Amino acid sequence: MDDSDLSPFQEAESRWRRWRAHVAARPSLNLAYRIVVGVIGVLVLAAGVVAIPYPGPGWLIVFAGLGILASEFEWAHRLLHYARQRYDKFMDWFSRQSLVVKGLGALLTCAVVLATLWLLGTFGLVGTWIGLDYPWLESPL
Repeated sequence: MDDSDLSPFQEAESRWRRWRAHVAARPSLNLAYRIVVGVIGVLVLAAGVVAIPYPGPGWLIVFAGLGILASEFEWAHRLLHYARQRYDKFMDWFSRQSLVVKGLGALLTCAVVLATLWLLGTFGLVGTWIGLDYPWLESPL
């Protein structure tokens, strides 16, 4: 099968593999590439971990960060597989729970969000904007 028989996705993957093999053949360039992938992956992963308790795609960002790392590091590939299995099992379990357990989960999530907003000083900042100057609004940090 030559390149003309490939789908656009297969053609792009073929180009990517050739480029990656070109980089891998040069030790200094390969090390630099792996460092860049590692830094980007860790930054995305950290952003996802911070975003988990907030509404939005926190877990998706975590899995994206692990996916970036897994493209170059075997340990990250194993961790991604393990985390995805645990996440799926937990979500299956949680979806079968009663409304009380789901409500407690929502309350716990809300408490974590409020606590992190307070620790980050958000309430004190917003309070000063609207004229509320209560000491308990200020972050202890």
